[in-house]
Amino acid sequence: MNKFELTSSMLTMGGTFYPRGYAFIMFHNQKQAEQAALEMGKLPFGNTVMFLNAAAVLRDVGKVEGDSDIDLPSVGTEGDTVRKYVDLARKGHCALMVKVDSDEDTELVMQAARTADFSYGQRYQLLAIQDLE
Repeated sequence: MNKFELTSSMLTMGGTFYPRGYAFIMFHNQKQAEQAALEMGKLPFGNTVMFLNAAAVLRDVGKVEGDSDIDLPSVGTEGDTVRKYVDLARKGHCALMVKVDSDEDTELVMQAARTADFSYGQRYQLLAIQDLE
């Protein structure tokens, strides 16, 4: 499992978090995320798994400073999704982010996530965000 590092390719031109080609899955706690990461690590692309603790979700994804509100536009799916991440992170949820290139890769990732009772998941495609169940 790798440490998360935010890159410009994970942001829209307006600066909103949109990591195209990745699944972003939140878990109730670090133990659950680690359990899922162990399973994901067995996949052929398992070396792309990144861990974000709640503070990283708030700081890097939500652009939240302390108890402030999100510094993102209030319009659009991307902003709504980030708000959901922030709400969960404020409750202590953490996340895994993994590169997925196909529907098949996504299903393999989600099989691993389901073993750890994930709380919320999204897949970022070229022009759409897909809810993961």
